[in-house]
Amino acid sequence: MMDAEKLYTMLAETQAAKGYVFNEDRARTMELLEALLKNKERYGYMACPCRLASGDREHDKDIICPCVYREPDVKEYGSCYCNLYVSTAWNTGAIHREYVPERRPPEKIIF
Repeated sequence: MMDAEKLYTMLAETQAAKGYVFNEDRARTMELLEALLKNKERYGYMACPCRLASGDREHDKDIICPCVYREPDVKEYGSCYCNLYVSTAWNTGAIHREYVPERRPPEKIIF
């Protein structure tokens, strides 16, 4: 089974090529990566650790990390909803760190 350090290395390389970096808060980043791995173990896919997954891959396909909301979140706020993926400007403090609102449609959210 993959551990968080291996996942960090793998994703850091592939996502950097797409212009995304991890939150500079290494402890927070590792917590989120561990939660992704726990969701993979639980559901069979890496559902966003900041949202409740249903266990139905088709229903949750929009929140499989990196979720479909990451690109617009990082573009608008400099960070994804979880603060896992961020822009360099967000990490360096060149932009204000704002709360990232939930973009997932209410009908997809499980309570």
